[in-house]
Amino acid sequence: MRDKGWEPLMDEVYLFCAKHDILVPKMEEFYIPGKSKRRPSSVTYSRYLRVELFYAVIDLQLLELNSRFDVVSSNLLLGMASLNPANSFANFDKERIMTLAKHYPDEFGELKLRDLSRQLDTFIWHMQHGDPMFSDLKGIGDLAKALVETNLVETYSLVYLLVKLTLILPVTTATVERAFSSMKYIKDEMHSSIGDAFLNDCLVCYFEKEVFVNISNDAIIDSFQNMKTRRVQL
Repeated sequence: MRDKGWEPLMDEVYLFCAKHDILVPKMEEFYIPGKSKRRPSSVTYSRYLRVELFYAVIDLQLLELNSRFDVVSSNLLLGMASLNPANSFANFDKERIMTLAKHYPDEFGELKLRDLSRQLDTFIWHMQHGDPMFSDLKGIGDLAKALVETNLVETYSLVYLLVKLTLILPVTTATVERAFSSMKYIKDEMHSSIGDAFLNDCLVCYFEKEVFVNISNDAIIDSFQNMKTRRVQL
């Protein structure tokens, strides 16, 4: 957007202003701040709008994103975006997809990475020049369904694996965030030394409230009592 987005943005602005009879200043003239016409600056409208507004806003957003996401998170997000089939895979970027795969070393070893690289070359050509079914996909979920429906899962097995991992990633991230936010309700001052196994069991019960609400206390007590012999009958 920073490198190539200015001209398309200005084209849209010109069309909007022409449609609504809005006066557009000449870009080569000097910018006049505020309503005063007596104090023109030494900066043209083109430089002011492009450098001091457009670039400045994007740089602020980049600074905010970089402070919130580390390199790994950024690579994952960029890789996911590069796999998105919207607009006939307009965002396809092989290098970013390969970087995404490298974050799954258990699934993509050195040999599989080489095979994935070759598959991606054939895959993108097939997607953009082959079955028209792939030309109107909206998201990665649609891509996974289309690969199954066209029996291309085996042909592009490694690409399909990466697509599945990409679909799982947001769910996994949300689950982890939910777990950490819930821990404060379970591991409080009364349970500060709770063990990992017991904490895990408590978290499962906390998350799956809809399931456990249908289980009676008597059934839980009986199950606990039958796990082993106890000196006290509950």
